[in-house]
Amino acid sequence: MRLNNQIKVWNHAYIKIMDVRLMTLQRGEKLADYRFPCSVFLYMTKGQALLNLDEKSYSAGVYRLFHGGKGARLRVHAIESLQMYMVLYKAVLTSSCPSAIVELAEADNPFLFHYEFGPRYPVKLYERLVSMYAQWNSASELGSLQAKATFQQFIHELLWQLRLQEVEPESPDRVSQAIRYIHEHYREPVSLTAISFFLDCSEGHLSRLFKNKLGLSPIQYLNKLRIQTAQQLLLGSEMTLQEVAEQVGFPDAHSFSRSFKKHAACTPLAFRINGAGADNDQKLPLLISENALLKKQPLFYNDIENHFHYIKGRETYMQQRNKQVAIVMMLAWSLILSACSATGGSSGTSEAPSSGPSSTATAAEAETRTISTPRGDVVVPANPKRIVADQYMGHLLKLGIKPVGVKHIMLDEGWFDKAGVTEETLAGIEDLGDLPLDLERMTELEPDLILVSVDKELEQYEKIGTTVYVPYWEGESTVEPLEKFKRISDVFGKRDIAEQWIAEYEKKAEAAREKIKGAVKEGETVSVIQFSQNVVYVLAAKGGNYGAPTIYETLQLQPTQSALDMKDGFEAISLEVLPTYLGDHIFVYNGDKELLEESMQSNIWKLVPAVQKNQVYLYGNAYDDEFLMEDPYSLEQQLDTFTSLLLENRN
Repeated sequence: MRLNNQIKVWNHAYIKIMDVRLMTLQRGEKLADYRFPCSVFLYMTKGQALLNLDEKSYSAGVYRLFHGGKGARLRVHAIESLQMYMVLYKAVLTSSCPSAIVELAEADNPFLFHYEFGPRYPVKLYERLVSMYAQWNSASELGSLQAKATFQQFIHELLWQLRLQEVEPESPDRVSQAIRYIHEHYREPVSLTAISFFLDCSEGHLSRLFKNKLGLSPIQYLNKLRIQTAQQLLLGSEMTLQEVAEQVGFPDAHSFSRSFKKHAACTPLAFRINGAGADNDQKLPLLISENALLKKQPLFYNDIENHFHYIKGRETYMQQRNKQVAIVMMLAWSLILSACSATGGSSGTSEAPSSGPSSTATAAEAETRTISTPRGDVVVPANPKRIVADQYMGHLLKLGIKPVGVKHIMLDEGWFDKAGVTEETLAGIEDLGDLPLDLERMTELEPDLILVSVDKELEQYEKIGTTVYVPYWEGESTVEPLEKFKRISDVFGKRDIAEQWIAEYEKKAEAAREKIKGAVKEGETVSVIQFSQNVVYVLAAKGGNYGAPTIYETLQLQPTQSALDMKDGFEAISLEVLPTYLGDHIFVYNGDKELLEESMQSNIWKLVPAVQKNQVYLYGNAYDDEFLMEDPYSLEQQLDTFTSLLLENRN
């Protein structure tokens, strides 16, 4: 993730400080193995040390800063008397965070990054850490509150210096972290949920990383490790099958024998009796060469001594053999992708249909069209049949298109019930998980067109089929809803259907504007806001979300000057300055009921003129409603809701 994107994610994060510590080690003393329980900053302020963070070694001196995410392993050996500050924190995105920011964080979470650097202006960071440490350990609530504010100043200074020095932090190797976790816990009940929780990432994301890098899932890796360990115990000990099963993480001998036979093609007893020799052992499923990462190593080492997993050309025989297997697997996978890409039409050319029985496309269906996108012209099938999408369910259904695979949340949109979308309508649509979409399942669907709303992973999608990018967000503003519907309809050559619906919608909007005349008097302004943790979001006149386009553009209610002046789709402000942003009428989106009720009990809110005149309109249902999206179905429902609210208040 580029630093500018990291800054955006930090800007939308809610931070909870877990602890601020000052660690000291005497010369020669070691911190053997410390697992980060959350995200951690380390700042060396005295001495010299050899430091190992997730198997990467550093020779660290005064004013070196380190960052690691949850699950990272830290080992320290003090060469001189050592002093360093540790800040432990958790970061989550606010509930009203724009979907574009959420997708950035899902794809590459900066709070999990591992990095180190020497700041150009170290004293500024040092001063903030000293203050934060004193405030946090003052044993007062006010001190803890002040520490949070100082942490924000620390982050601002850190990000400014990272950008100044053009440092681009990198994502940690989640696969290697997961492998270490599996090797440490394989004797226990281990699930994908437990591994993902430990590493603070989603199950789908971890599975995709595993499959992309190793060609197997985390649980498949776990099972292979258990079987290989069991093979060693069967040949090198006289343990019973039950004892072996318990040693490698199986609940009983029966389940162990069943799994063993599946992976080794023989029973555990047959394996022990036959005394599998070298040749037989070579035929067993091999663990990937990344296992070298998990062999016991000296606690600290320099680059020359960093044996096999950093310096190429020094592989053992087994590593070389594993590498050959991996190359064969990669070649096979690339052939599959190439075949899918060719059939999916990613080359943008029209090819004659196959003479095989699976080919039913007519000559007309094989024709192509060229459309314009933010990434240039794209050649698409004239009549695509198998469509995958990461967004835009309502747009597709309104155009008469049923996709074959979609992002998980698209199968449970908040407007489904009111729009009459039934289970039968959604039957047969494959759940492709969260972003990035599951590449393996997507490939199996053989899509002839992939519609995406974010440009992350575009190159991977393009290997599978023709990919069209229609952005949902432009910067931190949403694309105007009706324009967005037109763009999507153009992808499929269905502009006439979109125009017909838009004409009908505008007639309905005109009737609604006539109905609400007088509810908002001439010259009066309106505001659209949402309360969130520690901030209030004020929606802009252009590019906002949560129903703001329906209020401002469709119903043509007059925004305040501050809403007109906003460059982005929203502005995050404190409750104290909120009154200066508010108009004569206030629409409040109910994203968090408890937080909303708490905010409305404040004296600042109660003294707002619109509140005292009862010109406040609450709408929404805790992020599970028609106000999160801007598809045709949502827009129709939003229009009905706002019209009803204004009519009820007028009466």
